[in-house]
Amino acid sequence: MAERYDCHYCKESLFGKKYVLRDENPYCVKCYESLYSNTCEECKKPIGCNSRDLSYKDRHWHDDCFHCFKCHRSLVDKPFSTKDEQLLCTECYSNEYSSKCFECKKTIMPGSRKMEHKGNSWHETCFTCQRCQQPIGTKSFIPKDNNNFCVPCYEKQFALQCVHCKKPITTGGVTYHDQPWHKDCFLCTGCKQQLSGQRFTSRDDFPYCLNCFCNLYAKKCTACTTPISGLGGSKYISFEERQWHNDCFNCKKCLVSLVGRGFLTERDDILCPDCGKDI
Repeated sequence: MAERYDCHYCKESLFGKKYVLRDENPYCVKCYESLYSNTCEECKKPIGCNSRDLSYKDRHWHDDCFHCFKCHRSLVDKPFSTKDEQLLCTECYSNEYSSKCFECKKTIMPGSRKMEHKGNSWHETCFTCQRCQQPIGTKSFIPKDNNNFCVPCYEKQFALQCVHCKKPITTGGVTYHDQPWHKDCFLCTGCKQQLSGQRFTSRDDFPYCLNCFCNLYAKKCTACTTPISGLGGSKYISFEERQWHNDCFNCKKCLVSLVGRGFLTERDDILCPDCGKDI
Protein backbone atom coordinates (compact mmCIF):
# COMPACT_ATOMS: atom_id res chain seq x y z
CA MET A 1 0.00 0.00 0.00
CA ALA A 2 1.41 3.40 -1.02
CA GLU A 3 2.61 5.82 1.73
CA ARG A 4 0.37 8.87 2.33
CA TYR A 5 1.71 12.30 1.17
CA ASP A 6 0.04 14.98 3.27
CA CYS A 7 0.34 18.76 3.76
CA HIS A 8 2.86 19.47 6.49
CA TYR A 9 0.52 22.01 8.12
CA CYS A 10 -3.12 20.94 7.65
CA LYS A 11 -2.34 17.21 7.13
CA GLU A 12 -4.73 16.96 4.21
CA SER A 13 -3.70 14.61 1.45
CA LEU A 14 -1.78 16.19 -1.44
CA PHE A 15 -2.57 13.31 -3.78
CA GLY A 16 -3.50 14.80 -7.17
CA LYS A 17 -3.08 18.41 -5.87
CA LYS A 18 -0.54 21.19 -6.40
CA TYR A 19 1.80 21.71 -3.51
CA VAL A 20 4.92 23.70 -2.57
CA LEU A 21 8.07 22.45 -0.88
CA ARG A 22 9.60 24.57 1.86
CA ASP A 23 12.50 23.34 3.96
CA GLU A 24 11.86 19.91 2.34
CA ASN A 25 8.33 19.88 3.74
CA PRO A 26 5.30 19.86 1.41
CA TYR A 27 2.47 22.37 1.82
CA CYS A 28 -0.83 22.67 0.03
CA VAL A 29 -1.13 25.96 -1.84
CA LYS A 30 -3.67 27.37 0.60
CA CYS A 31 -1.52 26.68 3.67
CA TYR A 32 1.67 27.91 1.99
CA GLU A 33 0.11 31.22 0.96
CA SER A 34 -1.42 31.67 4.40
CA LEU A 35 1.83 30.95 6.18
CA TYR A 36 4.55 32.35 3.92
CA SER A 37 3.24 34.62 1.17
CA ASN A 38 4.30 38.28 1.27
CA THR A 39 1.72 41.04 1.31
CA CYS A 40 1.70 43.44 -1.64
CA GLU A 41 2.57 47.05 -0.68
CA GLU A 42 0.08 48.41 -3.19
CA CYS A 43 -3.09 46.29 -2.92
CA LYS A 44 -2.37 44.76 0.53
CA LYS A 45 -3.29 41.28 -0.76
CA PRO A 46 -1.08 38.17 -0.49
CA ILE A 47 1.28 37.50 -3.37
CA GLY A 48 0.28 33.96 -4.23
CA CYS A 49 2.28 31.11 -5.71
CA ASN A 50 1.01 31.87 -9.20
CA SER A 51 2.14 35.53 -9.04
CA ARG A 52 5.59 37.03 -9.52
CA ASP A 53 6.88 38.56 -6.29
CA LEU A 54 8.86 41.78 -6.94
CA SER A 55 10.83 43.03 -3.94
CA TYR A 56 12.79 46.19 -3.07
CA LYS A 57 14.30 46.86 0.35
CA ASP A 58 12.20 44.18 2.11
CA ARG A 59 9.00 45.43 0.47
CA HIS A 60 6.99 43.35 -2.00
CA TRP A 61 4.60 43.93 -4.92
CA HIS A 62 2.56 41.99 -7.46
CA ASP A 63 3.71 42.45 -11.07
CA ASP A 64 0.67 44.57 -11.86
CA CYS A 65 1.07 46.66 -8.70
CA PHE A 66 4.70 47.59 -9.30
CA HIS A 67 4.10 50.95 -11.03
CA CYS A 68 4.98 54.65 -10.76
CA PHE A 69 3.06 56.50 -8.05
CA LYS A 70 2.59 59.54 -10.33
CA CYS A 71 1.98 58.30 -13.89
CA HIS A 72 1.11 54.65 -13.01
CA ARG A 73 3.33 53.25 -15.75
CA SER A 74 4.77 49.80 -15.00
CA LEU A 75 8.26 49.80 -13.46
CA VAL A 76 8.92 46.12 -14.15
CA ASP A 77 12.46 45.81 -15.55
CA LYS A 78 12.79 49.62 -15.70
CA PRO A 79 14.91 52.07 -13.66
CA PHE A 80 13.07 53.83 -10.84
CA SER A 81 13.62 55.98 -7.77
CA THR A 82 11.84 56.32 -4.44
CA LYS A 83 10.67 59.36 -2.50
CA ASP A 84 8.93 59.07 0.88
CA GLU A 85 8.66 55.29 0.20
CA GLN A 86 6.77 55.92 -3.06
CA LEU A 87 7.97 54.40 -6.33
CA LEU A 88 8.61 56.88 -9.14
CA CYS A 89 9.79 56.40 -12.71
CA THR A 90 12.92 58.34 -13.63
CA GLU A 91 10.98 60.96 -15.60
CA CYS A 92 8.46 61.69 -12.83
CA TYR A 93 11.18 61.81 -10.21
CA SER A 94 13.18 64.25 -12.31
CA ASN A 95 10.21 66.52 -13.00
CA GLU A 96 9.19 66.54 -9.36
CA TYR A 97 12.45 66.54 -7.40
CA SER A 98 15.51 66.99 -9.61
CA SER A 99 17.35 70.32 -9.83
CA LYS A 100 16.47 72.75 -12.59
CA CYS A 101 19.27 74.32 -14.60
CA PHE A 102 19.74 77.99 -13.64
CA GLU A 103 20.51 78.83 -17.29
CA CYS A 104 18.08 76.83 -19.47
CA LYS A 105 15.51 76.10 -16.72
CA LYS A 106 15.27 72.45 -17.80
CA THR A 107 15.54 69.46 -15.47
CA ILE A 108 18.99 68.10 -14.71
CA MET A 109 18.40 64.38 -15.09
CA PRO A 110 19.65 62.01 -12.38
CA GLY A 111 23.06 60.61 -13.25
CA SER A 112 24.01 63.52 -15.50
CA ARG A 113 26.87 65.79 -14.44
CA LYS A 114 25.87 69.12 -12.93
CA MET A 115 27.68 72.19 -11.64
CA GLU A 116 26.62 73.87 -8.38
CA HIS A 117 27.41 77.28 -6.90
CA LYS A 118 25.68 79.14 -4.05
CA GLY A 119 22.53 77.01 -4.16
CA ASN A 120 22.10 77.10 -7.96
CA SER A 121 22.69 74.24 -10.40
CA TRP A 122 23.62 74.09 -14.08
CA HIS A 123 23.99 71.46 -16.78
CA GLU A 124 27.71 71.11 -17.44
CA THR A 125 27.23 72.54 -20.95
CA CYS A 126 25.16 75.46 -19.60
CA PHE A 127 27.75 76.57 -17.05
CA THR A 128 29.62 78.93 -19.36
CA CYS A 129 31.54 82.19 -19.16
CA GLN A 130 29.25 85.16 -19.77
CA ARG A 131 31.85 86.84 -22.00
CA CYS A 132 33.42 84.10 -24.14
CA GLN A 133 30.55 81.57 -23.78
CA GLN A 134 33.01 78.70 -23.28
CA PRO A 135 32.14 75.99 -20.68
CA ILE A 136 33.87 76.71 -17.40
CA GLY A 137 33.91 73.11 -16.19
CA THR A 138 36.23 72.67 -13.21
CA LYS A 139 38.33 75.76 -14.01
CA SER A 140 38.45 78.77 -11.70
CA PHE A 141 35.77 81.40 -12.25
CA ILE A 142 34.60 84.69 -10.75
CA PRO A 143 30.88 85.49 -10.19
CA LYS A 144 29.63 89.04 -10.82
CA ASP A 145 26.05 90.40 -10.98
CA ASN A 146 24.49 86.89 -11.25
CA ASN A 147 26.86 86.01 -14.11
CA ASN A 148 29.97 83.84 -14.10
CA PHE A 149 33.23 84.67 -15.83
CA CYS A 150 36.35 82.65 -16.50
CA VAL A 151 39.37 84.34 -14.93
CA PRO A 152 40.93 85.65 -18.20
CA CYS A 153 37.63 87.24 -19.31
CA TYR A 154 36.99 88.77 -15.89
CA GLU A 155 40.44 90.33 -15.87
CA LYS A 156 39.96 91.76 -19.35
CA GLN A 157 36.53 93.22 -18.60
CA PHE A 158 36.53 94.22 -14.93
CA ALA A 159 39.88 94.00 -13.16
CA LEU A 160 41.80 97.18 -12.37
CA GLN A 161 45.29 97.44 -13.80
CA CYS A 162 48.26 98.14 -11.57
CA VAL A 163 49.80 101.58 -12.24
CA HIS A 164 53.29 100.10 -11.93
CA CYS A 165 53.24 96.78 -13.86
CA LYS A 166 50.06 97.35 -15.94
CA LYS A 167 48.78 93.84 -15.06
CA PRO A 168 45.29 93.11 -13.66
CA ILE A 169 44.70 93.23 -9.91
CA THR A 170 42.55 90.21 -9.09
CA THR A 171 42.91 90.07 -5.30
CA GLY A 172 43.74 92.71 -2.72
CA GLY A 173 45.69 95.70 -3.94
CA VAL A 174 46.52 99.18 -2.66
CA THR A 175 45.06 102.54 -3.64
CA TYR A 176 47.44 105.50 -3.60
CA HIS A 177 46.49 108.92 -4.99
CA ASP A 178 43.29 107.27 -6.33
CA GLN A 179 45.33 104.84 -8.41
CA PRO A 180 45.49 101.02 -8.00
CA TRP A 181 48.67 99.08 -7.24
CA HIS A 182 49.51 95.46 -6.53
CA LYS A 183 50.74 95.10 -2.96
CA ASP A 184 54.01 93.72 -4.35
CA CYS A 185 54.39 96.73 -6.64
CA PHE A 186 53.75 99.44 -4.05
CA LEU A 187 57.33 100.01 -2.88
CA CYS A 188 59.33 102.68 -1.10
CA THR A 189 61.00 104.97 -3.65
CA GLY A 190 64.19 104.87 -1.61
CA CYS A 191 64.83 101.33 -0.33
CA LYS A 192 62.31 99.46 -2.56
CA GLN A 193 60.75 97.68 0.43
CA GLN A 194 57.03 96.86 0.28
CA LEU A 195 54.92 99.60 1.90
CA SER A 196 51.64 97.70 2.23
CA GLY A 197 50.70 97.32 5.89
CA GLN A 198 53.17 99.89 7.25
CA ARG A 199 53.20 103.65 7.74
CA PHE A 200 54.61 105.72 4.90
CA THR A 201 54.64 109.29 3.62
CA SER A 202 55.31 110.96 0.29
CA ARG A 203 57.45 113.64 -1.29
CA ASP A 204 56.72 115.06 -4.75
CA ASP A 205 54.02 112.33 -5.10
CA PHE A 206 56.58 109.54 -4.53
CA PRO A 207 55.95 107.20 -1.55
CA TYR A 208 58.65 106.62 1.06
CA CYS A 209 58.90 104.48 4.16
CA LEU A 210 59.50 106.58 7.29
CA ASN A 211 63.16 105.61 7.56
CA CYS A 212 63.98 106.65 4.01
CA PHE A 213 61.96 109.84 4.26
CA CYS A 214 63.67 110.87 7.47
CA ASN A 215 67.14 110.03 6.18
CA LEU A 216 66.59 111.85 2.90
CA TYR A 217 64.49 114.85 3.80
CA ALA A 218 63.98 115.32 7.54
CA LYS A 219 65.84 118.05 9.43
CA LYS A 220 68.53 116.90 11.85
CA CYS A 221 68.36 117.59 15.57
CA THR A 222 71.08 120.05 16.61
CA ALA A 223 71.68 118.09 19.82
CA CYS A 224 71.61 114.41 18.80
CA THR A 225 71.98 114.85 15.00
CA THR A 226 69.31 112.22 14.25
CA PRO A 227 66.40 113.08 11.89
CA ILE A 228 63.34 114.92 13.19
CA SER A 229 60.46 113.28 11.31
CA GLY A 230 57.68 115.54 12.52
CA LEU A 231 55.29 112.66 11.62
CA GLY A 232 52.52 111.30 13.78
CA GLY A 233 52.17 114.52 15.75
CA SER A 234 55.71 114.43 17.20
CA LYS A 235 56.81 117.89 18.38
CA TYR A 236 60.09 119.68 17.89
CA ILE A 237 61.65 123.09 18.60
CA SER A 238 62.87 125.39 15.85
CA PHE A 239 65.06 128.45 16.47
CA GLU A 240 67.15 130.43 13.97
CA GLU A 241 67.21 127.66 11.37
CA ARG A 242 68.14 125.08 13.97
CA GLN A 243 65.86 122.32 15.24
CA TRP A 244 65.74 120.07 18.29
CA HIS A 245 63.64 117.11 19.39
CA ASN A 246 61.53 118.13 22.36
CA ASP A 247 63.50 115.72 24.53
CA CYS A 248 66.79 117.17 23.29
CA PHE A 249 65.97 120.84 23.93
CA ASN A 250 67.86 121.05 27.23
CA CYS A 251 70.30 123.42 28.93
CA LYS A 252 73.85 122.60 27.88
CA LYS A 253 75.13 122.87 31.47
CA CYS A 254 72.44 121.66 33.88
CA LEU A 255 70.43 119.65 31.30
CA VAL A 256 67.08 121.02 32.50
CA SER A 257 64.40 120.98 29.79
CA LEU A 258 63.90 124.35 28.17
CA VAL A 259 60.63 123.46 26.41
CA GLY A 260 58.17 126.25 27.11
CA ARG A 261 60.77 128.26 29.09
CA GLY A 262 63.03 131.19 28.34
CA PHE A 263 66.60 130.42 27.32
CA LEU A 264 69.87 132.05 26.25
CA THR A 265 72.31 131.10 23.51
CA GLU A 266 76.06 130.91 23.65
CA ARG A 267 77.45 130.17 20.21
CA ASP A 268 75.80 126.81 19.31
CA ASP A 269 74.71 126.06 22.87
CA ILE A 270 71.44 126.87 24.63
CA LEU A 271 71.37 127.68 28.35
CA CYS A 272 68.72 128.18 30.99
CA PRO A 273 68.59 131.73 32.49
CA ASP A 274 70.38 130.58 35.65
CA CYS A 275 73.31 129.00 33.81
CA GLY A 276 73.47 131.94 31.42
CA LYS A 277 73.93 134.62 34.11
CA ASP A 278 77.70 134.69 33.70
CA ILE A 279 77.65 135.13 29.94
